[in-house]
Amino acid sequence: MKEFVIGKNEADQRFDKYIKKVLKEAPNSFIYKMLRKKNITLNGKKSDGTDKTKEGDVVKFFLSDETFDKMQGQKSADLYFKDLDYSKFIDVIFEDDDIVIVNKSADITVHPSKKYFTNSLVNGLTYYYQNKNMDVKLHCITRLDKETSGCVLFAKNRIAANCLSNMVKQKEISKTYLSLASGKVSKQHFLISAPISRISKGNILRCVDFQTGKEALTECFLLGYYPSNDISLLKCLLHTGRTHQIRVHLQYINHPIVSDSLYNKSCNLLLRQGLHCYNIRFIHPISHQLIDVTSQLPADLKQVLI
Repeated sequence: MKEFVIGKNEADQRFDKYIKKVLKEAPNSFIYKMLRKKNITLNGKKSDGTDKTKEGDVVKFFLSDETFDKMQGQKSADLYFKDLDYSKFIDVIFEDDDIVIVNKSADITVHPSKKYFTNSLVNGLTYYYQNKNMDVKLHCITRLDKETSGCVLFAKNRIAANCLSNMVKQKEISKTYLSLASGKVSKQHFLISAPISRISKGNILRCVDFQTGKEALTECFLLGYYPSNDISLLKCLLHTGRTHQIRVHLQYINHPIVSDSLYNKSCNLLLRQGLHCYNIRFIHPISHQLIDVTSQLPADLKQVLI
């Protein structure tokens, strides 16, 4: 799945015209078929393509990476990495014939977009495998925001992708985050149970909403308090998978994530938000072995814990 947010320059045009600009090689018949089947949605809803786009609208493409790339006219990762040092994108923590887990830095997106066309983890991995003469069809299973670092899981074939996607739905893949929360958290262990919804239609911002929000549960453990910068280091375990869940929940309890550009705008201690996917744990769908992978806290986050 690919997600795009309509910007100012993309607003006020027919939705099907916008799609055509994104999927340059897609015939009209393909576009309208995908709209009918809800494989392309506007703000989570079915569209016939005649809707006018508005700034902040969320567009989702439920297409395989292979199909999406083909319809965009992407022939080879070489086109996007001709003059780039792709090695800086790739930090493989674990890999076998079916999966790869990569340690993502905080300065790249997982998927390419119009704004970040070359600087993406998917493009970097594609180039990485091409240079090894390996024909790998990557399927992204877990995702992180651009400014969040840490573990990202990919499947390397369709069988593994189908199994892992089902495991995500069944909540059989555990992800643990390290969060730098503003202020002194008093409790050693606590649960945040507060439903989350969009602030308004088409808005990327989320909020706690007990009337219309969807169930969201975050479990937190206090690992330490660092008075020099008034930061509490929390280990956060997601029991649900809502967009921006940890960010919204910590803002809700008045301990927003340090330097979160959406939910803690007044804090500029870091160049990015203080959130890191520390651990991913699951039973391998093919080998049935326990996969338990950790990515240590990066240096830019460690330096403010004093």
